[in-house]
Order: sequence, then C-alpha cells, then structure tokens
Amino acid sequence: MLRSLCKTHTQLNDAEITYLETLEGFLPLIAEMVDADIFIDCITRNPDAAIVVAEANAKHSMYQDTVVGQLAYRKNEPAALRTLDIGIPTFELKAITQEDITVKQNVVAIRWEGKVIGVLIMERDVTRDYADKRNMQILAETAEQLAQALMVQNATRNNANHITNYVADAILIADQTGHVIYSNPGAQKLYDSLGYRESIVGMHFDNVVLDNSTLKEIRDKEYLEIDEVRIGSLTLNIKYSIMKQNNQEVGLVVHIRDITDVKNKEKELILKSVAIREIHHRVKNNLQTIASLLRIQSRRITDENAKKAFTESINRVLSIAVTHELLAQNGVDDVDIKDILTNIVKGAMLFSNSMHFQLNVEVRGDSVNINSEKATSIALVVNELVQNCVEYAFVGRSEGNIFIDIEKGEYISTVTVADDGIGFQSDKVKMGSLGLSIVEQLIKDKLKGDFEISSGNEGTSIMFDFMH
Repeated sequence: MLRSLCKTHTQLNDAEITYLETLEGFLPLIAEMVDADIFIDCITRNPDAAIVVAEANAKHSMYQDTVVGQLAYRKNEPAALRTLDIGIPTFELKAITQEDITVKQNVVAIRWEGKVIGVLIMERDVTRDYADKRNMQILAETAEQLAQALMVQNATRNNANHITNYVADAILIADQTGHVIYSNPGAQKLYDSLGYRESIVGMHFDNVVLDNSTLKEIRDKEYLEIDEVRIGSLTLNIKYSIMKQNNQEVGLVVHIRDITDVKNKEKELILKSVAIREIHHRVKNNLQTIASLLRIQSRRITDENAKKAFTESINRVLSIAVTHELLAQNGVDDVDIKDILTNIVKGAMLFSNSMHFQLNVEVRGDSVNINSEKATSIALVVNELVQNCVEYAFVGRSEGNIFIDIEKGEYISTVTVADDGIGFQSDKVKMGSLGLSIVEQLIKDKLKGDFEISSGNEGTSIMFDFMH
C-alpha cells in the first residue's frame, strides 16, 4: 500500500520508498510504547497537501477507520506541512483530523541522504485527560523509537541521528549479542553524570543496565517498563523493547527518562498538601473555640433579642468552620460545595430540634468543586437562608421541608434554597435585615452573582448564582 500510494501521489524514487517501507514496520511498536496514534505522511504534487502512507494506532486510538490514503491539507494540519516544507520539528500544534477531531500534533522530518522525504506524526486528543503525565511526551519520543530501529539495522548509517539529537531522554541500542551499538547525546550525558569515564558504545548490556532487569527477562517479555528506579540522587523511568524484523530479533532499545524533577515536585505537593490540611484544621479549631465562647456568653444573657443575635453569630461562625473542616480532610484548597451544604444542614436540623420543630432538609443536585474563599461565602449565604426558613417559613406549624438544589453550569452554577412554608411576609422578613444584607453583599461582592426571591402560598424560593 505504501509503495503504491507513493508512486501515485509523490515524486519519491524507489530507494526513498524502500526506506519508508523499512520505517513502516516499526510503527506499531512505537504506537504501543507512547500510547499515541502514529503516522507517516509524504508531500504530494500539491504543495498544500500531504498523503498518509502508513499508520499505527494506539490502544486508545481516536480513529474509527484507517486514514491511509487520505489527504492532509495545510489548513487542517499545519504542523505536518510546515515540517515537510522546512524540515524543522513542530511540537504541540493543533490540527483537525480526517475524522474532524481536534488533536495536538508533534512532527519530525524523515530524511534520506539529507532530503526530507516524509514526516513522522504523533497525535493525541486534546480533550483526553491523561492520568499519567509522563506519557504526554512530544513527538521526539516517538521519533526516537523509530530512530532506534533504524540504528539497529543500519548501525553505520547516520540518517536518523538528527532525530534523536532532539531528544533529551537517554536512548541506547544494543545488538543481538547485547553490546551497545548506539547512544544518543542524552544517554552519554546521563552516564557521564553517573561516573562513567568512557563512551558506553561497545559496552555490554550487563555493564550499563541501571536496574535488576536481565536480557533474558526482557527477551521473554519483549517489552518491559520500570516505572521508578533510584540511582544516586536521580529517579529514572526505564523502558526496554525488543526490535524484531520478520519475527527475528534485531536488537534491543533502552529508553531512560530522568523523572527526578517530577518526583521532587510530587514531594513538594505532598508537603504543601500536609501544610494546607494543618492550616485548615487549625482555623476550624479556632472557629469552633470562638463559637464555644459565644455560646457560653449567650447563656448569661437574658434579653431574647441579644440571645438571638448571639445564636445567629454562632451559626455563621460554625458554617465557616464546616468549610475548613472539609478542606482539612481533603488537604487541598478546593472542596465540593455539596459536601459543605450537607454539613450545614445538620446544624440547621439540630437547631430546629431545640425548637421542638420537625424539620426535613434535603440537599440535591450536582457536585461543584470551588476554592476555599468561594466555599466560605456560599456556606455563609446558605446558612443565612436556611436559618431564615427555620425562623420565618413555618410559623404556626410543627413540621416543614427545605430543599437545597445545586445546578452546575459550564461557567456559572446556581444554588436554590426553597421551603414549603407559609410564604414571604414583608412584615416579618425585611430586605434590610442583617441576614439578607449579608446574603446580598456576599453574593454580589464575593461570588460576583445575582439572587432572586420568589414567594407564594406554596412557600418561598431564593436562587443565587456564582462563577467557578
């Protein structure tokens, strides 16, 4: 297929096409190693269009059908055409595939005797969330594997050297006997840092292996990855793969990535998480102490209005404490608003029980993660609204229901607090009251949102929104 497409659509000669056919055989292994869709494109007689002449799909491929034989136009895939034109690698450039999927392309030129005869492309879906960030490597990693295969078959040639020179990771290639026949600059630099005094080319695998892997083990598995190896102060990720042609072993590829910085940053994040958890824990404890002091003071007060003011202040302090308690548990600076409101509800139900009133409060809807500042504001707002419901909505009744609904939007989410009480009575709940003044100020100033109040015979509903 590759030869036929090249003969029909390109101006490549037989030697160049044969070279591309050699590369084609190694694409599946490359796709498996980097978990990405890999392609070889060649320029057509139309300078603004390339043709896909070979492909290998990843385990989690974005493609439903083969794209071999289809054209890639400059307006959709500028990275491929740019590298075909000037021979310089292109990294992380968006493109639109033949199946109308937005991807990021990484492209490296394929050269034959100094001439660009095609490009090697790695594609990944820009919307896909990769859990393992180490796999998000630019095309140079793909090109490096291809270069390795070429070096095994053509140890004396330098055609592919330019590709691996772009790679910071260490690349070693050993022949069938286990002797290193090629190392890229990244490999020599790594081994220099480990104290090797001479070139590692010519050394046996047993003298350069950096973990407990053996040639027999690697040959039995054909592909082996060691996630983490500690060598001195370095932390390394090592991959081994057996290169085959016509089911015969032609060499061994060793790919070593220095992940020391990644591991150090992970440690820093862990320490930061612990610190954040401790800070929120202390804030929570301090707030609960303040609430306890206010409660003790309120017991000495006989004036009912003053006692009520103390109770409201205690509830506000505890609503903030709830937020910090959840943040302390998570060890991060964001929290699910649904969890916060569920905990606030418990406090409201305890308050109603003390009034010998049967209250049912239900939190419904979506989970929305927000930062601690917004979480504190929302906790205060909902606390005020729920307390208003408890105090005013069910006058003359022995029971009632409050429903808190959360609706997540793309940028703006809403929270609705509704009751099935007697409805809004202006002579009992004034817009100028402290509670509603706090609500209005928090929503507008802290949450950058709006709120609406509607009331009738079936109860009162207050809805507010916030950006996240």
